[in-house]
Amino acid sequence: MAHSPPNLTAKFDIGMPVRHRVYGFRGVVFDVDPEFDNTEEWYESIPEDVRPRKNQPFYHLLAETPDKSPYIAYVSEQNLVPDEDTNPIHHPAIAEYFDVRADGSFVARAKMN
Repeated sequence: MAHSPPNLTAKFDIGMPVRHRVYGFRGVVFDVDPEFDNTEEWYESIPEDVRPRKNQPFYHLLAETPDKSPYIAYVSEQNLVPDEDTNPIHHPAIAEYFDVRADGSFVARAKMN
């Protein structure tokens, strides 16, 4: 079976609020992989009927559950939509990665190495 080439253009940018289209959790993009770059064990743990293609961007998110519990999520582009919710996303690491503007948007902080 032929595989389609990877989509190397990420639809969502660093700092963009997104929502999982199936599970509804929200998050802020803090990194993007052009295609799947996690363990095979992680990939195989996803039920086969909902397992995403590997040849698409995958996003690292500072995410929160509906009860505001923070965690890091790794999500395929096909499972994300822009988050239209105007309520803030609560994650303790947001300040490490972003400055938050008065309008609630996120601006990536410059990394000091």
